[in-house]
Amino acid sequence: MSPIGIFDSGYGGLTILHGIRQQLPQYDFLYLGDNARAPYGSRSFEVVYQFTRQAVLRLFERGCPLVILGCNTASAKALRTIQQRVLPEVAPDRRVLGIIRPTAEVIGSLTQTRHVGILATEGTIRSQSYNIEIQKLYPDIHVSGQACPLWAAIVEANEADSPGADYFVKKRIDQLMSRDPQIDAIVLGCTHYPLLMNSIVRHVPPHVRVVPQGHYVAESLVDYLQRHPEMDQRLTKNASCRYLTTESPEKFQENAQIFLHEQVNVQHIDLE
Repeated sequence: MSPIGIFDSGYGGLTILHGIRQQLPQYDFLYLGDNARAPYGSRSFEVVYQFTRQAVLRLFERGCPLVILGCNTASAKALRTIQQRVLPEVAPDRRVLGIIRPTAEVIGSLTQTRHVGILATEGTIRSQSYNIEIQKLYPDIHVSGQACPLWAAIVEANEADSPGADYFVKKRIDQLMSRDPQIDAIVLGCTHYPLLMNSIVRHVPPHVRVVPQGHYVAESLVDYLQRHPEMDQRLTKNASCRYLTTESPEKFQENAQIFLHEQVNVQHIDLE
């Protein structure tokens, strides 16, 4: 088996996995959630790098030639260092991709006003990763970020449709729009946030487009495999999907249903 590896600090990466499986159902996948050490959002760059490095190497050991960091914090704080430092030293024939760049690449076609908002964790907002990637590609786009404390926790508590969730969603969207009323596209820069979509759509102005990542990351991966047939040939295609967690398998199964609405078989592993 040579599956595509998907890594996340928690459960949100399951929305990325879902989007990719919709576009590439014939491929094999191995999902790893570092649930025991989540969330990564408030951790330092060095800690996120070390944790992500451990996970990537474990996925390599399990036969993954290609790993997607299905986590915005890991993409923001660890991807570049792993690509520049880890791969050349220990796995020059493997590849690790993130999810911020694919989102940044499409945003230029989704905004008319050239004013874009980012809703994400505190760590992702502080890293300025979206601002850097978007303005590298589209220097004319003005980017405003808004940290959304509690949103991910609300999703994992299965309270996404509760009045409390609605209150916190409205509060952060209002803060973002008051900072820049010209925003006409908002990127959901955390993989948990699509599960709050009902509430988000209710509170954004009618002219504002909401941009979840799963679909665009999947399209970018399809394009990547078309441009790199040598990698595509290394990936096995038995339409299988397996799951690993650093937490209890029972807890993972329970929470995974919130994101996937299906039963999953999961195995416990240690990364340290």
